[in-house]
Amino acid sequence: MSYFNGEASHWLAASPADDVDPAPLPREKQDLVIVGGGLTGLWSAYYARQAHPDWAITIIEARHIGYGASGRNGGWLSTLMPGNRAKFAEAVDRARKNNPSGPVGSAGLDGVASVSAFQSALFDSIDEVLAVCKAESIDAHQIRGGHIDIAQTEAGLSRLRDLEAGNEQFGYGPEDMQFLDAEATLARINVDGALGSLYFPGTAAIDPALLTRGLSHVLRESGVTICEATSARHIRKNSVATDRGPVRADTIFVCLEGYSDTVGGDLPGLAGRQVIPVFSSMIATEPLADEAWASIGWEGRECLGDTAHTFIYAQRTADGRIALGGRGAPYAFRSGLPGDGEVPAEVVDLLAGRLSSLFPDLEFEVAHAWRGALGVTRDWCAGIFFDPTQRIGVARGYAGHGVTATHLAAKTLLDRAAGASTPLTALPWNDHFSGQWEPEPIRWLGIRSMYKIFGLADSWESVTGAKKTSLLAGESHRVVAFPPGTSPPKM
Repeated sequence: MSYFNGEASHWLAASPADDVDPAPLPREKQDLVIVGGGLTGLWSAYYARQAHPDWAITIIEARHIGYGASGRNGGWLSTLMPGNRAKFAEAVDRARKNNPSGPVGSAGLDGVASVSAFQSALFDSIDEVLAVCKAESIDAHQIRGGHIDIAQTEAGLSRLRDLEAGNEQFGYGPEDMQFLDAEATLARINVDGALGSLYFPGTAAIDPALLTRGLSHVLRESGVTICEATSARHIRKNSVATDRGPVRADTIFVCLEGYSDTVGGDLPGLAGRQVIPVFSSMIATEPLADEAWASIGWEGRECLGDTAHTFIYAQRTADGRIALGGRGAPYAFRSGLPGDGEVPAEVVDLLAGRLSSLFPDLEFEVAHAWRGALGVTRDWCAGIFFDPTQRIGVARGYAGHGVTATHLAAKTLLDRAAGASTPLTALPWNDHFSGQWEPEPIRWLGIRSMYKIFGLADSWESVTGAKKTSLLAGESHRVVAFPPGTSPPKM
């Protein structure tokens, strides 16, 4: 099997590439410097420019725009929340008791109501991203076909019912999701052995490279300076030290996600081992023949997920491929990074096998394989932080649910930096402390063992026809703080 391996992603390799632009570092002090050229940084610059046409704004990016997870993900502009909803709700209730004057504790909402408001803000963000794409003529192959999580086992079907109940508790209305029986599921996508599914109409599929590059073009035209091939080394109040020299700023946003450990400084939300890079790998097939699509269906280009513990996420691309992702080899010792995204052959085979398990009669060739790093906190919850003394803001820990959340994070960071009290600054991810990851080698052993256990649990549930989640998987979900009745992270 011959295929491209790495090169950041299929999306980046296939979209029209711009020359990497190491623009001259600004000599004058900037109003806002953003470290990280992914979606959080791009959206921050976009909304800062909208609100402040006269601001001097600079983005510092170590490689090129969209090089990290923002250009390598599965292209789900989804309704999914970047975190464990129960953990967020518990944190809100603690904040109301222990810090009633803080941004979250002072909002007057209990935990469930606060998380429901968070969900509503994510729904709004999808609308806003699509509206910006239309207004700015960004063609990211966006289509709002929704997303569908399909169960192929009885235990998976039980988890769908748990997910449905959890969604109802935390802000989903009947218009936001629909339970489909096997017949209705197969009418959408002919997945082998489908027993039922949950369908969420609000999600849109996109090409992430086209979105990031489209936003960067808009920003450059608006006068935002983007310094690619420029590595930030250390950040402190009013200054970003780079490998090309210092950049001065009134306000600094750090938007590095899985690459957060690559810079030094006393940064809010990043002290110690709060965020680690976890890998997600993807394959894209060659374009499928019309006959194959006639058999599969998938006419709505829904984003496709499943209910396995070792889950997949996929989309039908605009040019007729299947792009499918999953974990495979999820973590490198001492928080290693994925480089240009080369994927071990055994992981490519694993993902190809998962695709075959969905569509056993499908003949396909893998055209491209790649992987990226998501930022994951110990409780799987994202956080937004702003230190008003240093005027440094941080967004981190989307854990694979970042395509929508980055947009909301950017707007929230700007509200925090302005010192404003808004509905966004009261959302439960503001100042959410997730704890510290264990030291090595415990961290490496734990993450690797967890995914092996999840694989065994999937096999057990499939072979035995178990009606409920296996006890082994349930305990593993508890240890990693991500309950089985929630939708797993998608990069």
